[in-house]
Amino acid sequence: MLDFSRFEILTFDCYGTLINWEDGILRCLHRVLADHGKDIDDATILRLYGDFEVRAEQGEYRRYREVLRSVVRQFGEQLGFAPTDQEANSLPDSLKEWKPWPDTVTALQALQSRFRLAIVSNVDDDLFAATLPQLGVKFDQSITAEQAGAYKPSLKIFELALSRLGVPTHRVLHVGQSVYHDVLPAQSLGLATVWVCRPSARAGIGAVRAAEGRPDLQVSSLAELAAKIN
Repeated sequence: MLDFSRFEILTFDCYGTLINWEDGILRCLHRVLADHGKDIDDATILRLYGDFEVRAEQGEYRRYREVLRSVVRQFGEQLGFAPTDQEANSLPDSLKEWKPWPDTVTALQALQSRFRLAIVSNVDDDLFAATLPQLGVKFDQSITAEQAGAYKPSLKIFELALSRLGVPTHRVLHVGQSVYHDVLPAQSLGLATVWVCRPSARAGIGAVRAAEGRPDLQVSSLAELAAKIN
């Protein structure tokens, strides 16, 4: 069990961990696919999404809004249709409607009574700004891929976060839903990690690239983490 008294700051992945992004992703992509006569099960959509997103984030940095447009276009290439510009835009446009998990706000408020909180997220600043009011707490820092010019699992975004937080690495606990994006890179920098294994149509993986890792703690929800700490 982690000694939570050693930590001063909890850093959080946002989409997947705090926000139920799979619900938003699936609702949007099912509409696009249905318009082109494609009936794909949820687990397959999430697997393809995870692969397409990673592919779109490779190479020279581009904003997350364009990454999401690329994901839609890659679905078309994979499944044999050409999405319209409106359909390509529908995924990033839907992000502002993605909702927190039911336990997110209460758990964050409980955790904030003991720790400073920060965000480390693969997102654009303006897109996160639309999400922030739904989270119900004030974060000390919000570090985005746009600010770092790189996407997790790149270490650049974590290094930027650590430089801004201004505390030793051993005083930071990183909390994320993705082993690939969060647990592995955070651990490589010496951060303790919590893997939040949220329920998913693609159990144990979700809408991200599959990866093997050993977090310091695994929980099924943010409420479970808050209960262990408090």
